[in-house]
Amino acid sequence: MIELLAPAGNLERLKIAYLYGADAVYIGGYQYSLRANAINFSREELIEAVEFAHQHRKKLYVTVNIVFHEKDLEGLKEYLENLALIKVDAVIVSDIAVIKIIKENSIPLEIHLSTQASTLNAFAALYYKNLGVKRIVLAREASREDILDIKLKTGLDLECFIQGAMCTSFSGKCVLSNVATNRDSNRGGCAQICRWAFNINGEQEIFSMTPKDLNMSLYLKDMIDIGVNSFKVEGRMRSVYYIATVIDTYRKLFDKIKRNTLKESDIRYSNDIINRCANRESVPQFYNKLPGVSEQYYLGREEVSNQDFLGIVLSQDGSRILIEERNYFQVGDVVEFFGPNMDAFTYSITKIWDEDGNELEVARHPRMRVYCEVDKKVSENAMMRLKVFDKKDYL
Repeated sequence: MIELLAPAGNLERLKIAYLYGADAVYIGGYQYSLRANAINFSREELIEAVEFAHQHRKKLYVTVNIVFHEKDLEGLKEYLENLALIKVDAVIVSDIAVIKIIKENSIPLEIHLSTQASTLNAFAALYYKNLGVKRIVLAREASREDILDIKLKTGLDLECFIQGAMCTSFSGKCVLSNVATNRDSNRGGCAQICRWAFNINGEQEIFSMTPKDLNMSLYLKDMIDIGVNSFKVEGRMRSVYYIATVIDTYRKLFDKIKRNTLKESDIRYSNDIINRCANRESVPQFYNKLPGVSEQYYLGREEVSNQDFLGIVLSQDGSRILIEERNYFQVGDVVEFFGPNMDAFTYSITKIWDEDGNELEVARHPRMRVYCEVDKKVSENAMMRLKVFDKKDYL
Protein backbone atom coordinates (compact mmCIF):
# COMPACT_ATOMS: atom_id res chain seq x y z
CA MET A 1 0.00 0.00 0.00
CA ILE A 2 1.36 3.40 -1.04
CA GLU A 3 -0.37 6.43 0.48
CA LEU A 4 0.02 10.13 -0.28
CA LEU A 5 -0.89 11.91 2.96
CA ALA A 6 -1.82 15.60 3.00
CA PRO A 7 -2.28 18.21 5.75
CA ALA A 8 -5.39 20.34 6.18
CA GLY A 9 -6.07 23.19 8.59
CA ASN A 10 -9.74 23.62 7.65
CA LEU A 11 -12.51 22.05 5.55
CA GLU A 12 -11.67 23.96 2.36
CA ARG A 13 -8.09 22.73 2.40
CA LEU A 14 -9.18 19.21 3.30
CA LYS A 15 -11.49 18.97 0.30
CA ILE A 16 -8.87 20.43 -2.02
CA ALA A 17 -6.29 17.92 -0.76
CA TYR A 18 -8.55 14.98 -1.59
CA LEU A 19 -9.60 16.40 -4.95
CA TYR A 20 -5.98 17.00 -5.97
CA GLY A 21 -4.91 13.43 -5.28
CA ALA A 22 -4.32 12.79 -1.58
CA ASP A 23 -5.18 9.27 -0.42
CA ALA A 24 -5.52 10.44 3.17
CA VAL A 25 -5.56 13.71 5.12
CA TYR A 26 -4.51 14.46 8.69
CA ILE A 27 -6.17 17.20 10.70
CA GLY A 28 -6.44 18.50 14.26
CA GLY A 29 -9.43 19.09 16.46
CA TYR A 30 -9.79 22.04 18.83
CA GLN A 31 -7.98 20.05 21.52
CA TYR A 32 -4.75 18.05 21.87
CA SER A 33 -3.26 19.11 18.51
CA LEU A 34 0.23 20.48 17.89
CA ARG A 35 -1.01 23.12 15.45
CA ALA A 36 -2.99 25.23 17.86
CA ASN A 37 -2.63 28.26 15.55
CA ALA A 38 -4.32 26.48 12.67
CA ILE A 39 -8.07 26.99 12.33
CA ASN A 40 -8.63 23.31 13.16
CA PHE A 41 -11.92 21.41 13.29
CA SER A 42 -14.98 21.54 15.52
CA ARG A 43 -16.92 18.34 16.26
CA GLU A 44 -19.41 19.15 13.48
CA GLU A 45 -16.59 19.83 11.04
CA LEU A 46 -14.88 16.58 12.04
CA ILE A 47 -18.08 14.72 11.18
CA GLU A 48 -18.31 16.49 7.80
CA ALA A 49 -14.63 15.78 7.13
CA VAL A 50 -15.06 12.05 7.84
CA GLU A 51 -18.15 11.87 5.63
CA PHE A 52 -16.41 13.67 2.75
CA ALA A 53 -13.36 11.44 3.03
CA HIS A 54 -15.31 8.20 3.07
CA GLN A 55 -17.59 9.30 0.23
CA HIS A 56 -14.44 9.64 -1.86
CA ARG A 57 -12.99 6.35 -0.56
CA LYS A 58 -10.22 8.20 1.26
CA LYS A 59 -8.95 8.12 4.84
CA LEU A 60 -8.92 10.71 7.60
CA TYR A 61 -6.51 10.83 10.55
CA VAL A 62 -6.80 13.09 13.59
CA THR A 63 -3.82 14.34 15.58
CA VAL A 64 -3.87 13.89 19.36
CA ASN A 65 -0.16 14.49 19.63
CA ILE A 66 0.64 17.10 22.27
CA VAL A 67 2.86 16.21 25.22
CA PHE A 68 0.27 15.77 27.96
CA HIS A 69 0.53 17.48 31.32
CA GLU A 70 -1.72 16.15 34.08
CA LYS A 71 -4.52 18.66 33.52
CA ASP A 72 -4.54 17.93 29.76
CA LEU A 73 -5.84 14.43 30.47
CA GLU A 74 -9.21 15.78 31.62
CA GLY A 75 -11.81 14.87 29.02
CA LEU A 76 -9.35 12.92 26.86
CA LYS A 77 -11.14 9.57 27.16
CA GLU A 78 -14.45 11.11 26.06
CA TYR A 79 -12.75 12.92 23.18
CA LEU A 80 -11.19 9.67 21.93
CA GLU A 81 -14.49 7.84 22.24
CA ASN A 82 -16.12 10.54 20.14
CA LEU A 83 -13.46 10.17 17.43
CA ALA A 84 -14.17 6.45 17.34
CA LEU A 85 -17.92 7.12 17.19
CA ILE A 86 -17.60 9.32 14.11
CA LYS A 87 -15.31 6.69 12.56
CA VAL A 88 -12.04 8.50 11.95
CA ASP A 89 -9.57 6.08 10.40
CA ALA A 90 -6.76 6.60 12.91
CA VAL A 91 -5.39 8.90 15.59
CA ILE A 92 -1.82 10.18 15.55
CA VAL A 93 -0.42 10.20 19.09
CA SER A 94 2.90 10.86 20.80
CA ASP A 95 2.21 10.25 24.48
CA ILE A 96 2.01 6.72 25.92
CA ALA A 97 -0.87 7.91 28.12
CA VAL A 98 -3.09 8.24 25.04
CA ILE A 99 -2.20 4.72 23.88
CA LYS A 100 -2.98 3.27 27.30
CA ILE A 101 -6.35 5.05 27.51
CA ILE A 102 -7.32 3.71 24.08
CA LYS A 103 -6.27 0.15 24.92
CA GLU A 104 -7.52 -0.04 28.52
CA ASN A 105 -10.95 1.25 27.49
CA SER A 106 -11.13 -0.83 24.28
CA ILE A 107 -11.72 2.28 22.19
CA PRO A 108 -11.82 1.11 18.54
CA LEU A 109 -9.20 3.47 17.12
CA GLU A 110 -6.21 2.62 14.96
CA ILE A 111 -3.08 4.16 16.51
CA HIS A 112 -0.30 5.86 14.58
CA LEU A 113 2.73 7.06 16.51
CA SER A 114 3.52 10.73 15.84
CA THR A 115 6.87 12.00 14.63
CA GLN A 116 6.92 13.83 17.98
CA ALA A 117 8.06 10.56 19.54
CA SER A 118 11.31 10.88 17.54
CA THR A 119 11.45 7.19 16.58
CA LEU A 120 14.79 6.42 14.91
CA ASN A 121 15.48 2.77 15.76
CA ALA A 122 13.83 -0.65 15.66
CA PHE A 123 13.95 -1.18 19.46
CA ALA A 124 11.76 1.84 20.06
CA ALA A 125 9.47 0.89 17.16
CA LEU A 126 8.99 -2.63 18.56
CA TYR A 127 8.20 -1.21 21.98
CA TYR A 128 5.38 0.85 20.52
CA LYS A 129 4.23 -2.07 18.36
CA ASN A 130 3.82 -4.15 21.51
CA LEU A 131 1.68 -1.36 22.97
CA GLY A 132 -0.69 -1.62 20.01
CA VAL A 133 0.66 0.92 17.54
CA LYS A 134 0.04 -0.03 13.91
CA ARG A 135 2.06 2.67 12.16
CA ILE A 136 5.16 4.66 13.07
CA VAL A 137 5.56 8.18 11.74
CA LEU A 138 9.35 8.24 11.76
CA ALA A 139 11.33 11.23 12.95
CA ARG A 140 12.24 13.65 10.18
CA GLU A 141 15.87 12.86 10.98
CA ALA A 142 15.59 9.20 9.88
CA SER A 143 18.17 8.12 7.30
CA ARG A 144 17.68 5.55 4.58
CA GLU A 145 19.55 3.00 6.72
CA ASP A 146 17.32 3.75 9.72
CA ILE A 147 14.15 3.29 7.66
CA LEU A 148 15.31 0.03 6.12
CA ASP A 149 16.40 -1.45 9.47
CA ILE A 150 13.14 -0.53 11.19
CA LYS A 151 11.07 -1.99 8.36
CA LEU A 152 12.99 -5.28 8.26
CA LYS A 153 12.97 -5.76 12.05
CA THR A 154 9.41 -4.69 12.85
CA GLY A 155 7.19 -5.17 9.79
CA LEU A 156 5.28 -2.06 10.87
CA ASP A 157 3.62 0.38 8.51
CA LEU A 158 6.07 3.27 8.15
CA GLU A 159 5.17 6.86 7.40
CA CYS A 160 7.83 9.37 6.36
CA PHE A 161 7.74 13.07 5.62
CA ILE A 162 8.55 13.93 2.03
CA GLN A 163 7.83 17.67 1.91
CA GLY A 164 7.66 20.57 4.31
CA ALA A 165 9.34 22.50 7.06
CA MET A 166 12.10 21.00 9.18
CA CYS A 167 12.74 21.56 12.87
CA THR A 168 16.12 22.80 14.09
CA SER A 169 15.81 20.40 17.02
CA PHE A 170 14.98 16.71 16.82
CA SER A 171 11.26 16.22 16.18
CA GLY A 172 9.27 17.09 19.28
CA LYS A 173 12.20 18.09 21.45
CA CYS A 174 12.44 21.86 20.94
CA VAL A 175 11.89 24.26 23.86
CA LEU A 176 13.14 27.46 22.20
CA SER A 177 9.59 28.73 21.83
CA ASN A 178 8.93 28.14 25.54
CA VAL A 179 12.02 30.09 26.56
CA ALA A 180 11.66 33.01 24.15
CA THR A 181 7.89 33.54 24.08
CA ASN A 182 6.39 31.34 26.84
CA ARG A 183 4.51 29.41 24.14
CA ASP A 184 4.93 25.65 24.53
CA SER A 185 6.10 24.12 21.27
CA ASN A 186 5.15 20.62 22.45
CA ARG A 187 1.59 21.59 23.34
CA GLY A 188 0.65 23.34 20.11
CA GLY A 189 2.10 26.82 20.63
CA CYS A 190 5.37 26.83 18.66
CA ALA A 191 6.46 30.37 17.72
CA GLN A 192 9.07 29.02 15.27
CA ILE A 193 12.06 30.67 16.91
CA CYS A 194 14.31 28.78 14.50
CA ARG A 195 12.87 30.99 11.71
CA TRP A 196 13.93 34.19 13.44
CA ALA A 197 16.93 36.27 12.37
CA PHE A 198 19.24 37.29 15.23
CA ASN A 199 21.55 40.30 15.32
CA ILE A 200 25.09 39.57 16.45
CA ASN A 201 28.01 41.99 16.84
CA GLY A 202 25.63 44.87 17.23
CA GLU A 203 23.59 45.05 14.04
CA GLN A 204 26.36 44.38 11.55
CA GLU A 205 25.68 40.70 11.06
CA ILE A 206 22.62 38.46 10.94
CA PHE A 207 22.59 34.87 12.17
CA SER A 208 19.84 32.32 11.67
CA MET A 209 19.51 28.59 12.30
CA THR A 210 16.81 27.81 9.80
CA PRO A 211 16.86 24.47 8.01
CA LYS A 212 15.79 24.50 4.40
CA ASP A 213 12.56 22.66 3.70
CA LEU A 214 12.46 18.91 3.14
CA ASN A 215 11.95 17.62 -0.40
CA MET A 216 12.19 13.90 -1.17
CA SER A 217 11.06 13.90 -4.81
CA LEU A 218 14.43 12.54 -5.93
CA TYR A 219 14.10 9.46 -3.68
CA LEU A 220 10.43 8.49 -3.91
CA LYS A 221 11.08 5.29 -5.87
CA ASP A 222 13.84 4.26 -3.47
CA MET A 223 11.62 4.94 -0.46
CA ILE A 224 8.94 2.71 -1.94
CA ASP A 225 11.52 -0.02 -2.53
CA ILE A 226 12.71 -0.03 1.10
CA GLY A 227 9.19 -0.30 2.48
CA VAL A 228 7.78 3.15 3.23
CA ASN A 229 3.98 2.95 3.16
CA SER A 230 2.80 6.51 3.68
CA PHE A 231 4.37 9.65 2.21
CA LYS A 232 3.54 12.69 4.28
CA VAL A 233 3.39 16.36 3.37
CA GLU A 234 3.77 18.84 6.24
CA GLY A 235 1.73 22.03 6.43
CA ARG A 236 -1.61 22.24 8.25
CA MET A 237 -1.20 26.03 8.34
CA ARG A 238 -0.35 26.30 4.64
CA SER A 239 -2.62 27.89 2.04
CA VAL A 240 -5.11 26.14 -0.21
CA TYR A 241 -2.85 26.96 -3.18
CA TYR A 242 0.17 25.39 -1.50
CA ILE A 243 -1.74 22.21 -0.73
CA ALA A 244 -3.18 21.98 -4.25
CA THR A 245 0.21 22.59 -5.87
CA VAL A 246 2.26 20.22 -3.72
CA ILE A 247 -0.27 17.37 -3.65
CA ASP A 248 -0.90 17.67 -7.39
CA THR A 249 2.85 17.61 -8.07
CA TYR A 250 3.56 14.58 -5.89
CA ARG A 251 0.49 12.75 -7.18
CA LYS A 252 1.84 13.04 -10.72
CA LEU A 253 5.28 11.84 -9.63
CA PHE A 254 3.83 8.78 -7.89
CA ASP A 255 1.65 7.99 -10.90
CA LYS A 256 4.70 8.11 -13.18
CA ILE A 257 6.61 5.83 -10.81
CA LYS A 258 3.70 3.39 -10.93
CA ARG A 259 3.73 3.47 -14.76
CA ASN A 260 7.55 3.32 -14.80
CA THR A 261 7.70 6.53 -16.85
CA LEU A 262 9.35 8.91 -14.34
CA LYS A 263 12.23 10.90 -15.85
CA GLU A 264 14.88 13.11 -14.29
CA SER A 265 13.34 16.07 -16.13
CA ASP A 266 10.03 15.43 -14.34
CA ILE A 267 11.78 15.73 -10.98
CA ARG A 268 13.60 18.95 -11.88
CA TYR A 269 10.38 20.53 -13.11
CA SER A 270 8.51 19.39 -10.00
CA ASN A 271 11.19 20.80 -7.70
CA ASP A 272 10.95 24.24 -9.30
CA ILE A 273 7.15 24.24 -8.99
CA ILE A 274 7.30 23.24 -5.32
CA ASN A 275 10.15 25.58 -4.35
CA ARG A 276 8.43 28.60 -5.89
CA CYS A 277 5.19 27.76 -4.14
CA ALA A 278 6.88 27.24 -0.75
CA ASN A 279 9.14 30.34 -0.93
CA ARG A 280 12.03 28.37 0.59
CA GLU A 281 14.54 26.06 -1.00
CA SER A 282 13.94 22.36 -0.33
CA VAL A 283 16.46 19.51 -0.11
CA PRO A 284 16.54 15.81 0.96
CA GLN A 285 18.02 16.66 4.39
CA PHE A 286 18.87 13.49 6.42
CA TYR A 287 17.94 10.72 3.98
CA ASN A 288 21.26 10.09 2.27
CA LYS A 289 23.71 12.09 4.44
CA LEU A 290 23.88 14.39 7.43
CA PRO A 291 22.76 17.92 6.53
CA GLY A 292 25.55 20.44 6.00
CA VAL A 293 25.96 24.06 5.02
CA SER A 294 23.91 23.55 1.85
CA GLU A 295 20.88 22.37 3.83
CA GLN A 296 20.68 25.36 6.19
CA TYR A 297 20.21 29.13 6.11
CA TYR A 298 22.89 30.63 8.37
CA LEU A 299 23.15 34.30 7.41
CA GLY A 300 19.53 35.17 6.90
CA ARG A 301 17.26 34.52 3.96
CA GLU A 302 14.63 36.22 1.88
CA GLU A 303 11.14 34.72 1.67
CA VAL A 304 9.22 36.75 -0.85
CA SER A 305 5.59 35.71 -1.09
CA ASN A 306 4.83 35.44 -4.79
CA GLN A 307 1.54 36.35 -6.42
CA ASP A 308 1.41 33.38 -8.79
CA PHE A 309 -1.95 32.17 -7.47
CA LEU A 310 -4.48 34.15 -9.49
CA GLY A 311 -7.76 32.42 -8.80
CA ILE A 312 -9.82 29.30 -8.25
CA VAL A 313 -12.39 28.04 -10.77
CA LEU A 314 -15.91 27.87 -9.36
CA SER A 315 -17.79 26.68 -12.45
CA GLN A 316 -17.81 26.54 -16.25
CA ASP A 317 -20.65 27.24 -18.67
CA GLY A 318 -19.62 26.61 -22.24
CA SER A 319 -16.49 28.63 -22.90
CA ARG A 320 -16.97 30.88 -19.87
CA ILE A 321 -15.47 30.03 -16.50
CA LEU A 322 -16.33 31.72 -13.21
CA ILE A 323 -13.21 32.49 -11.18
CA GLU A 324 -12.81 33.69 -7.62
CA GLU A 325 -9.82 36.01 -7.90
CA ARG A 326 -6.95 35.74 -5.43
CA ASN A 327 -4.36 38.04 -7.05
CA TYR A 328 -4.28 40.75 -9.72
CA PHE A 329 -4.44 39.64 -13.37
CA GLN A 330 -5.33 41.27 -16.67
CA VAL A 331 -6.10 40.68 -20.32
CA GLY A 332 -2.99 39.42 -22.08
CA ASP A 333 -1.53 37.55 -19.10
CA VAL A 334 -0.24 34.08 -19.89
CA VAL A 335 -1.58 31.73 -17.23
CA GLU A 336 -1.71 28.03 -16.44
CA PHE A 337 -4.71 26.02 -15.30
CA PHE A 338 -4.22 22.85 -13.27
CA GLY A 339 -6.68 20.86 -11.27
CA PRO A 340 -8.53 17.64 -10.52
CA ASN A 341 -9.10 15.22 -13.40
CA MET A 342 -7.47 17.44 -16.02
CA ASP A 343 -4.12 17.97 -17.68
CA ALA A 344 -2.53 21.34 -16.98
CA PHE A 345 -2.59 23.73 -19.91
CA THR A 346 -1.35 27.23 -20.76
CA TYR A 347 -3.71 29.98 -21.82
CA SER A 348 -3.53 33.66 -22.74
CA ILE A 349 -6.37 35.63 -21.17
CA THR A 350 -8.42 37.31 -23.90
CA LYS A 351 -11.50 38.61 -22.09
CA ILE A 352 -12.64 39.31 -18.52
CA TRP A 353 -16.14 40.21 -17.34
CA ASP A 354 -17.53 41.09 -13.93
CA GLU A 355 -20.65 39.33 -12.61
CA ASP A 356 -22.87 42.02 -14.16
CA GLY A 357 -21.45 41.34 -17.61
CA ASN A 358 -19.26 44.44 -17.82
CA GLU A 359 -16.03 43.83 -19.72
CA LEU A 360 -12.84 44.49 -17.74
CA GLU A 361 -9.21 44.96 -18.66
CA VAL A 362 -8.00 44.08 -15.18
CA ALA A 363 -9.24 41.95 -12.25
CA ARG A 364 -7.80 43.74 -9.25
CA HIS A 365 -9.86 42.88 -6.15
CA PRO A 366 -9.10 39.65 -4.23
CA ARG A 367 -12.15 37.42 -3.71
CA MET A 368 -14.16 39.18 -6.42
CA ARG A 369 -15.81 36.87 -8.94
CA VAL A 370 -15.10 37.35 -12.62
CA TYR A 371 -15.67 35.47 -15.84
CA CYS A 372 -12.98 34.55 -18.36
CA GLU A 373 -13.31 32.99 -21.79
CA VAL A 374 -11.51 29.66 -22.09
CA ASP A 375 -12.07 27.22 -24.95
CA LYS A 376 -10.99 24.12 -23.01
CA LYS A 377 -12.65 22.02 -20.34
CA VAL A 378 -11.65 23.24 -16.87
CA SER A 379 -12.44 21.31 -13.69
CA GLU A 380 -14.35 22.83 -10.82
CA ASN A 381 -11.82 23.79 -8.11
CA ALA A 382 -9.02 24.08 -10.67
CA MET A 383 -6.38 26.71 -9.92
CA MET A 384 -5.21 29.49 -12.21
CA ARG A 385 -1.63 30.63 -11.75
CA LEU A 386 0.90 32.69 -13.65
CA LYS A 387 2.83 30.68 -16.20
CA VAL A 388 6.41 30.68 -14.90
CA PHE A 389 7.92 27.32 -15.88
CA ASP A 390 7.54 25.42 -19.16
CA LYS A 391 8.03 21.65 -19.15
CA LYS A 392 9.65 21.85 -22.58
CA ASP A 393 12.59 23.69 -21.04
CA TYR A 394 13.38 20.64 -18.86
CA LEU A 395 13.66 18.07 -21.61
